[in-house]
Amino acid sequence: MAVLMEFAIFPTDKGKSVSADVAKVIQHIKNSGFTYQLTAMGTIVETQTVKQALNIVEQAAEILQTDSDRIYSTIKLDIKKGAINMIEEKINSINTKLS
Repeated sequence: MAVLMEFAIFPTDKGKSVSADVAKVIQHIKNSGFTYQLTAMGTIVETQTVKQALNIVEQAAEILQTDSDRIYSTIKLDIKKGAINMIEEKINSINTKLS
């Protein structure tokens, strides 16, 4: 099974720029060893289970809660049996149809 999670998480009480806070979360994801892709509106992470994906979100919230009183998050999951490397495969599938 593969789980593709797109999520955004950030503190709402830190002013206009929260990039330093988000960078802490991205560093944690990078250290987790899971494949991820940073986008302008969120981060995509691929795991093998829903539990692993949600654990990343929980840990991200814990990281931000050390310095923030309020955090906002959105989460989307694509759960597919028998799939691997969904981050690249979904994009490749569309690109082949654009040719």
